[in-house]
Amino acid sequence: MLVLHVVAPGAFGGLERVVHLLALEQARAGEEVHVAAVLDRATPDHPLLAALAAGGVTPHPIVLPGRAYWRERTAIRDLGRSLRPAVVHTHGYRPDLVDAGAARRLGIPTVTTVHGFTGGDWKNRLYERLQRRALRSFAAVVVVSRALGDRLMRDGVPGDRVHVIQNAWRETAPPLDRPAARRALGLAEDGFVVGWAGRLSGEKGPDVLVDALVHLTDVPLGVSMLGNGRDHRALAARARRLGVEPRLRWHGVVPDAGRRFAAFDVFVLSSRTEGTPIALFEAMAAGVPIVAARVGGVPDVVSPAEAALVAPDDPTALAAAIRAVHRDPAAARERAQRARERLLRDFTVPPWVDRYESIYRLVSRRAPAAPAAVAP
Repeated sequence: MLVLHVVAPGAFGGLERVVHLLALEQARAGEEVHVAAVLDRATPDHPLLAALAAGGVTPHPIVLPGRAYWRERTAIRDLGRSLRPAVVHTHGYRPDLVDAGAARRLGIPTVTTVHGFTGGDWKNRLYERLQRRALRSFAAVVVVSRALGDRLMRDGVPGDRVHVIQNAWRETAPPLDRPAARRALGLAEDGFVVGWAGRLSGEKGPDVLVDALVHLTDVPLGVSMLGNGRDHRALAARARRLGVEPRLRWHGVVPDAGRRFAAFDVFVLSSRTEGTPIALFEAMAAGVPIVAARVGGVPDVVSPAEAALVAPDDPTALAAAIRAVHRDPAAARERAQRARERLLRDFTVPPWVDRYESIYRLVSRRAPAAPAAVAP
């Protein structure tokens, strides 16, 4: 089966990592896999392309100036005509809105994976609303959590086209041990460290952790924030106003950040919305105690037996859970061990790839015959 994935990659985050793993594993299973990557002319290189090529996947960079949507759609149409894939699989709102229709005009069935919605400003909310409407036209809509599936069915996506497939995990490099991880992050060997990783923007809730520090004056701790984003300056200013800035360390973007999670005494996921977060898998793999907001697909990945789950957007509850880890580290480590065992048992790659293949074959059988000719 020839599969064409379409993605407009940003920084190498969760969506990009899922595309990377899925494409490589499909190629390893014997499929012919191509990935079209829509890139801005200002930044024509992306690490995803080289990583795909090294794994036997054929990348197709589509380099365009910003908002050249008709040219983008034409490029996808031409690629579809040339390759004649059995399935076009899109990832993210831009390929869903701009590119999937070009494949359908060629009679090629379209599948999308919905990795989550971030909300944000009015423009992003508008794009996501348009995306949810466009999803009704796909032959199959894969969601990475049950909560996402329920939301899309409420938005009018037919239930028989919605498939819940949680993300999978494969370790590409072993986590560093605690001393090495602390050295890599420039942290002292001793001391209680709270770790956080992600995009510094509202949907990820870094401000919730900053606010929680006000309620943790009785706990000697430092906080390592890994990642960058549009809210960095506002968060730093907020920390200064609250008097907690000395407890925070801003590391910026850290390559292979998950390998360094063993540096932390507790990993905090304070998001307001999530699909199935890859950072959560990384914390589970590192065997680090986890405190996570009970949002999206998080409760499907870890239960209270494996992590401390708290209400989202609640700094007081988040602070209480962090304090509990500090006071009873043995119980927290037991939960972390159970979380690692669950990761290695329930989120393996082979059944994940098999489920995608079954969906591809289902939509291929249902697809109507391709038109004899398509006008440009």
